[in-house]
Amino acid sequence: MVKSHSIFRGMAFALLFSSPLAAEEANLDTVVATVGGTELTIGHMLDVKRQLPEQYQTLESSVLFNGIIDQLIQQELLSGIITDDPSWLGTAMENQRRNILSSVVINALRAAAITEDALQTAYASKFPEGSGEQEYKASHILVETEQEARDLLVMLDDGADFGGLATEHSTGPSGPHGGDLGWFGKGQMVTPFENAVMGMDAGTYTGPVQTQFGYHLIFLNDRRVTAPPPFEDVRGELEVEIQNAAVEGHLRGLIANTDVVMSDGTIDPSVLSTLDLMAN
Repeated sequence: MVKSHSIFRGMAFALLFSSPLAAEEANLDTVVATVGGTELTIGHMLDVKRQLPEQYQTLESSVLFNGIIDQLIQQELLSGIITDDPSWLGTAMENQRRNILSSVVINALRAAAITEDALQTAYASKFPEGSGEQEYKASHILVETEQEARDLLVMLDDGADFGGLATEHSTGPSGPHGGDLGWFGKGQMVTPFENAVMGMDAGTYTGPVQTQFGYHLIFLNDRRVTAPPPFEDVRGELEVEIQNAAVEGHLRGLIANTDVVMSDGTIDPSVLSTLDLMAN
């Protein structure tokens, strides 16, 4: 028996099934509803699902099914109001076809590009042995004036203990801890301080170094190279890079082997503002 369902008052359509059809019995041409004689199929529904944002793809099938069929029914009802296709529809359909087919090719290229060998090669290339980030362990003495810093520098040259001077004289929050800043990497310190540290050998001090905070005397306790990130931690990043490279390389090949002729520059770009595709 044919059931009816309404999404707007007075707008009815026909559902063709009195009981659920098993998923294995349905196919792309299976009709799920008719609206004014127009058949809506599983194929139509799957095309809508294909275009949904990723966060909606994982919804319960029953929720997706009801939402998609409601959308298709509403679109069919609304589109049926127009009896003559707009003049620009053909142009829009050409663009839509071009977009869909190019997406199919891009997805195929991206899928084919990902192999375990390709990923391991990309990992080894991006993170060669010993290529980890430099990290530094330093202490500093922060004072307000350059003269204060130079006076303390003389004391260091005379053999004074750096940590003791920091505890006694540094105005920075690390002062009570002997000026110890712990381990840090590139980009974590202000530029003048970072530049000074990067040029130092472990076990040496330098200064005065001026920053917006004052004048620093810096002691480099140690430096090390961190291990590269584990393969699995960067797998997703490598996949994207490999896929993008595959698509870009394929496009370069297509462009190199295809006659692509641009206009001679006589077209005023303002046409994009002065002409209206939908004006008619």
